Amino acid sequence: MRACMKRTALGLAMGLFMSGAACSTVEPPAGKATTSLYDRLGGKPAITAVIDEFVGNVANDARINGRFATTDIPKLKGHLVDQVCGATGGPCPYTGRDMKTTHAGMRINTADFTAMVEDLVAALNTFKVPQTEQEELLGLLGPMKSDIVELP
Repeated sequence: MRACMKRTALGLAMGLFMSGAACSTVEPPAGKATTSLYDRLGGKPAITAVIDEFVGNVANDARINGRFATTDIPKLKGHLVDQVCGATGGPCPYTGRDMKTTHAGMRINTADFTAMVEDLVAALNTFKVPQTEQEELLGLLGPMKSDIVELP
């Protein structure tokens, strides 16, 4: 799986994590097809490996792990894999609740959100995901922040 995560960037496509897919406005050179971020990341097995590492990072992160004390972790992992898979151009439909509904009343602040992003980046770095793919993936987190964070 780590080998799958080491694929080099073959073109620009979209963004990341827990949101709908976004489209690139960059056209590929004539005769060259773009490759989805999903494929460049290595598909569902590689995404699953990153999510497993990410959730482990969160579990070990004293800044935020208390927020997950009553969470069904296997269900959470499944939703995260499906969200990342679908958001990056893969075939996985996300069937969970939207982010605003899911996080309503949780009083998540910017520091909590930042900690999650840092834990995700650490997981991506563990698998040596290239910077281009990391930036695309993290590009979807920005718009989601307003649906997740309730406090400054």
